[in-house]
Amino acid sequence: MAAKTMRPSCFENVDLPVLKTPMAITREKLVSLDPVWAQLRAEAETMAIEEPALAGFIHGTILKHDRLESALSYLLARKLGGGDIDPLLARETFEEALAGDAGIGEAIRADLSAVFERDPACHSYVEAFLYYKGFHALECYRIGHWLWGRGRHALALFFQSRISELFAVDIHPAARLGRGIMIDHATGVVIGETAVVEDDVSMLHGVTLGGTGKGSGDRRLSRGSKWLDLNLDQAQSRGSKWPVLTAPEADTCPPSPDGCPVHAQSADWTSRCPLKLISNAASSR
Repeated sequence: MAAKTMRPSCFENVDLPVLKTPMAITREKLVSLDPVWAQLRAEAETMAIEEPALAGFIHGTILKHDRLESALSYLLARKLGGGDIDPLLARETFEEALAGDAGIGEAIRADLSAVFERDPACHSYVEAFLYYKGFHALECYRIGHWLWGRGRHALALFFQSRISELFAVDIHPAARLGRGIMIDHATGVVIGETAVVEDDVSMLHGVTLGGTGKGSGDRRLSRGSKWLDLNLDQAQSRGSKWPVLTAPEADTCPPSPDGCPVHAQSADWTSRCPLKLISNAASSR
């Protein structure tokens, strides 16, 4: 049987446009409108493929949601809900706060970016979103702060208590925190009612920002701050004569012929000098 002769196509030398699938178009729009959420979703898809045991968890927590706010409210409600408050009711409260103040969503993205950019141990947005309790505690505080500002003090304090129980982080809902904040490891962080933490501040674990009970006014940490209030019990247990440092009285160690009496007690305490407890200097990646 003779081979079939193919007629030359009139489109042989014409570059036809590549038709994009609806999914590809959606992803492009997402990248342009919300790059943090787009990157987080892409990383979640990769993680689900590489670790099938977590695929259901990743899909339920991230991939089935269409917005970062929705995914975060689901994640936090599962953590804070149960027992005394139903997770569905907790999620409704989170969604109400996120819908009522667009600034919370902006702060969430700034905080997530701060962790990824400044923490050398963080390799992706999805790691910080799923596993970093400093980020979780900070975003729960933002919901509590929204409630506090609307006079719903009882529920705000309830969430503060749950945050403390779950994450070992105690942030009073009346405290004023900016955005782009990173709390590294976070265990033992205490931020009191009158504290003010401005934008782009990074802090380590095991530190206190608050008063001694003998002063007045706020305790402010601003961009570029390189010190943080020491816990009074920690300082006194190491034989220090110095009280907790409060802003803006000192940005260096207390003057002393022997240097700072707090961190001079032992070699392992050197890293706990108040000058080194907080810094917004981004770690090189």
